[in-house]
Amino acid sequence: MPRLETVEKYKGSTWEIVLDDGEHVYLNADIVSRFSLSAGMELCDEEWDEIVAENLYRKARERALYLLDYKDYSYIELYKKLEKTYPEDVCERVMDKLTEIGVINDRRYAEGLARTYVESRCYGYYKAMQTLRQRGITKQIAEEVLETYEDGAYDRLREFAEKKYSSYLDDEAGIRKVKNALVRRGFSYDLVNRVVRDIIEDADG
Repeated sequence: MPRLETVEKYKGSTWEIVLDDGEHVYLNADIVSRFSLSAGMELCDEEWDEIVAENLYRKARERALYLLDYKDYSYIELYKKLEKTYPEDVCERVMDKLTEIGVINDRRYAEGLARTYVESRCYGYYKAMQTLRQRGITKQIAEEVLETYEDGAYDRLREFAEKKYSSYLDDEAGIRKVKNALVRRGFSYDLVNRVVRDIIEDADG
């Protein structure tokens, strides 16, 4: 049963707790206030464990919010960041809370990534899908988000190909290289063939 010998402000929002066994513990001011900690207080082991756990949870949550200030993360991405420092149960609790309050939203995150990859970088379905999955987006959410771009795939690919590769379509070797490059961007070979064929036919008049 730990006894709090001293409870004193340390620096900033951190307080220093000295236990009767000489151990020094550092807690956030919010935790000290919430549990009304004071010198001379005796706590049972369960109460002290709860205090320590709450302090650790608070630290993990603040770390997660700090990371989110600089960039968006999927649930899995942020969880992996946290688990390098904090226990599994703490990470799960933090992530569940952030999801509950809408700070972490994989669908919203996926929609933003899809706009970047599909509209700005002109990735095809397969490369966009692969990239979303690598960023921790579930297959179901990725499929649903990318489905909205299916109808415009031909127009996007044609505009991109005409702008970047039209000068390479003068011979078979060039055509083959262009097709391979577009397939590597994640477009189906059938769509690539159709786009390249139409560009060449229109150029020939």
